[in-house]
Amino acid sequence: MFEPSYLKLYKSGELSERSRILESMLADCYICPKDCRINRQKNEIAACYSGNEPVVSSYCVHYGEEPGLAGTEEFSNENGIGNIFFGNCNLRCVYCQNYEISQNHKSEKKNEVTRERLAGMMIELQNKNVNAIGFVSPTHFVPQIVSAVNIAAGQGLNLPLIYNTNSYDSAEVLKLLDGIIDIYLPDLKYSEDEYGYRYSKIKNYVRFSRAAIAEMYRQTGSGLVIENGLIKKGLLIRHLILPNDLAGSYDTLKFISELDNKISVSLMSQYYPVHKALTTDLLSRNIRQGEYEKVLKWMDELCLENGYLQEFESENYYRPDFNDRSEPFKK
Repeated sequence: MFEPSYLKLYKSGELSERSRILESMLADCYICPKDCRINRQKNEIAACYSGNEPVVSSYCVHYGEEPGLAGTEEFSNENGIGNIFFGNCNLRCVYCQNYEISQNHKSEKKNEVTRERLAGMMIELQNKNVNAIGFVSPTHFVPQIVSAVNIAAGQGLNLPLIYNTNSYDSAEVLKLLDGIIDIYLPDLKYSEDEYGYRYSKIKNYVRFSRAAIAEMYRQTGSGLVIENGLIKKGLLIRHLILPNDLAGSYDTLKFISELDNKISVSLMSQYYPVHKALTTDLLSRNIRQGEYEKVLKWMDELCLENGYLQEFESENYYRPDFNDRSEPFKK
């Protein structure tokens, strides 16, 4: 029976020590690669518009993640993931499908919560019989998350933890998550820095994201721990196909393959233009079937055989409605 490794760290006191180290980093913030060096403990604000308290835009049961996470009818475990969506994302993707809750940086202060309340959300979601707790856009709130996990572990939290990130993470911070996070779920977005800056307002995305992926891989390897059809531990890399190959899919997949072609990849075709992409050249349309099939061919060429493939028509099925933040993803 799988037991999350953070429970061992909690019992030994190591989880509390990791929390202390991470919280101290907020005083001269270098939690993400933007390296703003402001004192978030005193609520100084810089690139992520976030001070000392975490911003939670929504928390809910999400049934639309990969089958190995959300569950399937075959294994009678369709309980979904208890996702906690953090506000003030450190990227500004013009096509973000969650933009209503991830990019309202100046108006999300009302959604600040204490670490104790964040821990309570984890327990609430666990009580709904979800398969795991997912932290969505967690990068800039890692210290607060780890502190809340330490609290929640004392209250009976015992589910796998998913780190669902845009991959613009600090490898140094990720090292402090070793043994705390069970499942890494990074979205590897671009293979050219020019597009990372043009469409997500981020510098040096390729270098930082690949270093982050390498650190996640160091911690987990390529194998997945699976029980009753559910992923309990491991690395699953997402890659979203963009129109006109703006994601540089071949080079991204080649990087993954060269790291280890046994790594599980979740190839996503759900792109559709929203937010600023509606009026952005090259992004204002859905992907075409030819573009989708070309990426599938590259997957075969690079011998990336583990993971998941979204059907070409998937963009019709992944459209959250954040007017209802308690249930934006209807089952």
